[in-house]
Amino acid sequence: MAKIKPQALLLQSKRKKGPNRISVTSIVLFTLIVVLALCFLFSSYKHWSQRSSFQAENQELVVEDENSFMDSKKSDLPGYAIIDTHKGSITVELFKDSSPDVVDEFIDLCQRGRLKGMLFRHIIKHYVIQAGDIDKLGSIEDWTTRGKHYSQLDTSLKHEAFMLGTSKAKHDNQGFDLYITTAPMPDLSEKLIVFGRVIKGEDVVQEIEEVDTDEHYQPKSGIGITNVTLKPKI
Repeated sequence: MAKIKPQALLLQSKRKKGPNRISVTSIVLFTLIVVLALCFLFSSYKHWSQRSSFQAENQELVVEDENSFMDSKKSDLPGYAIIDTHKGSITVELFKDSSPDVVDEFIDLCQRGRLKGMLFRHIIKHYVIQAGDIDKLGSIEDWTTRGKHYSQLDTSLKHEAFMLGTSKAKHDNQGFDLYITTAPMPDLSEKLIVFGRVIKGEDVVQEIEEVDTDEHYQPKSGIGITNVTLKPKI
């Protein structure tokens, strides 16, 4: 049997115990795979973050557009009306925010000329004057009794004088009526929908209030509205 030289044994031992070397090609491929994976993850994150931001901006734009549309619709409505009567002019501010439906109806009637020639049907001194198509005030005794009672109360009440309102009854088949209070009415909300207030011409309202009436509180001489002019500002 041939003897193996010591140097040959040493080389053979190193080959068995030494680690396997990784080739350069494997290292390059592994590095490329890691880089591609990181690029994919980064691009995916950027895409979804941009998409979320875009959706959020679109939602904000939609809300802003809706709000601006509603605001522009409100701002387009006239805010004031000048009611010309046989006694003079009465300027009223319309409550567009608190009573939009009634204000819309009032403006529509004014634009169609329905309020021209409208007569004051009932006048109760120190309480209310009523004009409109409806020749009925309800229980006159009820209104006058309340009027006498409230005229003796403190004036710092919920509903002040010179408020513009209309009855809560449906106006489809009964026409439209206007009320201007001439004294505080604490229970105003029980009968009327307030949609404005007199800001100029209180003396005209009081002059109308002083006209002679019969036992049914109807004016003895015809007095009414001659014209209504709508204004965006005063």
